[in-house]
Amino acid sequence: MAIRVLIVDDSALMRQMLTEILSADPAIEVVGTAPDPLVARERIKALSPDVLTLDIEMPVMDGLSFLEKLMALRPMPVVVVSTLTRKGADAAVRALELGAIDSVGKPLIDLRTGMAELSAELIGKVKAAAMARPRASARARVSERPLVADPSLSTAGRTVAIGASTGGVEALQSVIGRLPAGAPAVLVAQHMPAGFTSSFARRLDAQCAVSVMEATDGRRVLPGHVYIAPGARHLELVRSGAHYVCRLHEGPAVSGHRPSVDVLFNSVAVAAGRNAIGIIMTGMGRDGADGLLAMRKAGASTFGQSEASCLIYGMPRAAMLAGAVETERPLDRLAEEIVSVRRCTAAGVAAAH
Repeated sequence: MAIRVLIVDDSALMRQMLTEILSADPAIEVVGTAPDPLVARERIKALSPDVLTLDIEMPVMDGLSFLEKLMALRPMPVVVVSTLTRKGADAAVRALELGAIDSVGKPLIDLRTGMAELSAELIGKVKAAAMARPRASARARVSERPLVADPSLSTAGRTVAIGASTGGVEALQSVIGRLPAGAPAVLVAQHMPAGFTSSFARRLDAQCAVSVMEATDGRRVLPGHVYIAPGARHLELVRSGAHYVCRLHEGPAVSGHRPSVDVLFNSVAVAAGRNAIGIIMTGMGRDGADGLLAMRKAGASTFGQSEASCLIYGMPRAAMLAGAVETERPLDRLAEEIVSVRRCTAAGVAAAH
């Protein structure tokens, strides 16, 4: 049965191009289009689409206001199609926080050629969105209050590596938002386009007790800080004397992605070994499964997000089947594992040896 898609965009040309691209795949049926959210609201009721593609800047009602109302009243899979300008990136990240499944960046020049080059990405994200379960995601948010860590427990030398993809923006917001200022250092590989990750980091930094930033090459890794892999660049953890630092590079895509979770996890396995925690979260595919297994073999504690709390259980499932996951936890328990006494004690023992 074909995936039924409704396209919402104020540009007639964009509606036409999106219809052509999506209709070219036999697994997708474009059941309708809408030039603004008010028309979209009526067509959702009439057509019952499986997936919505949504522009952000539209007349009558902006896409974010519409998305917020939609996810409150009738949660459904939404793929944002937005420009990659600073303003557009901020809005697209906000859309992901509100519950959009994924985003695709509109080209800024040569629209028709640019969209043709993005056709495979768009089709893939629409198909992934159709598999998502918005009602089972972080709609019921965990507590926004940061956890309290025991001040007597040292976080020096401890490192946490987190990998996520589809649904990861909202999930990461929930987990990182609960970390106390004295939490161990966290490195994150989240599948996002270049231009979106800096906005994501800024938004998290404004909301969280820990300091959140887009990683830069050579930056020292410190407790109480979260480092987000920039879009289109791999992030690795490497040793520099007695310290850890971030290493960025533009090597080939790994597991189909750059940044790749596998690249991050493999580097942490080598650099930190037993003194690390690996967490694989919601997402499509199997990026991170091999790297998390390497971390577990190196003695790290490894966790997978539970199926019931995932928007898409693909990546945690692949890691579980590979034997990489030591324990599965629901989304609201992952922050607790990062700052738990048991993990601190284990890290301390490892560091002593």
